[in-house]
Amino acid sequence: MALDKSVGTESLAMKKEAKYTGKKLRVAIIGCGGIAQTHMKAYRQIPEVEVVAGCDILQDRLDVMASEWGIPKKNLFKKWNDMLKKVKIDAVDVCTPNGVHAPAVIDAANAGCHVMTEKPMGMNVRECEDMIKAAKKNKVKFAVGFQQRYHANTDFLIRARDEGQFGNIMFVKCRALRRRGIPNWGVFGQKDKQGGGPMIDIGVHIIEAAHYFMGAPKPVAATGNIWTYLGDKKSEVVSCWPGWDYKTYTVEDLAIAQIRFANGAIMQIESSFAAHIKENVFTFSFMGDKGGGAWQPAEIYRDCAGTMINEVPGFLPGDDFQSLFVKKLRNWVDGCLRGTPLTAPGEAGLAVQKILNGVYDSAAAGGKEVVIK
Repeated sequence: MALDKSVGTESLAMKKEAKYTGKKLRVAIIGCGGIAQTHMKAYRQIPEVEVVAGCDILQDRLDVMASEWGIPKKNLFKKWNDMLKKVKIDAVDVCTPNGVHAPAVIDAANAGCHVMTEKPMGMNVRECEDMIKAAKKNKVKFAVGFQQRYHANTDFLIRARDEGQFGNIMFVKCRALRRRGIPNWGVFGQKDKQGGGPMIDIGVHIIEAAHYFMGAPKPVAATGNIWTYLGDKKSEVVSCWPGWDYKTYTVEDLAIAQIRFANGAIMQIESSFAAHIKENVFTFSFMGDKGGGAWQPAEIYRDCAGTMINEVPGFLPGDDFQSLFVKKLRNWVDGCLRGTPLTAPGEAGLAVQKILNGVYDSAAAGGKEVVIK
């Protein structure tokens, strides 16, 4: 049967991938747990990367790196300094609990390796400053895993901002709320290992996206409070992640805060692992003197032709959890191999850390406003 010449075939053609033949970035993973597996899946889509080594204190995680990802057993270690000495590595990806980020990053940078660390950047501002100092001293690329900066919604709103559609952004409201979503794995409920609860774990994601969208103004003051009322008690309520370890739970269930910036803008934050709300929420909204909008779903609110209108995109690329990791890791890999700018450098992580620690410092001071330096 003759091909119908009225029907184009190129419109449905699959994108052809050119085989990569250049230098590969030799990457090692420190912390081979759950989030590291997400990173490994992302690296499969970045041909410029070869994951050559891994480090974890738990043998079963190292076994997975060998069996699932083909890492040679001789390149799997329980101490990262042994790994840094014995394996030729270009870059290190830190996927540990928060309390281990700083020492791992600093040791990797001092070994001459480029570094990526998962969010939040550290436990406190001093740690973040030390990490940045080590990266600069050793002239290596250092990025923080803020994947929401790469989201299509974020790109859309920044393009609209740069076109002047919002004018002066005066107010942003960040919401990262779970009705009942306390992690029942890892150490997310232990303050000494994580630094806090939902504010530092899930709030950080929407805070950094909003702060990035605002143009990264300097935070100068924080007011906030935190409450624990469900996580430290046994629960019989049906939920998506039942049976968390309430006996070791020392973080907040709910955090509420307000941040003042040097340019006069205000950010309000709501974040929870467990709260009596209608449904889970993950978004930020904003008000400018020319227009406003929201991140999820992406919307713009402005005046047009003498009429108040609400606008939504006709199309935005779909970004799922895994695709965002591909984007953020590719940006870091390109920076390491080609010297291109990092979307989320260490300085961005430091600014967000100042916001997070400002909230916790205010809560410790009974909700009084604290200065952010």
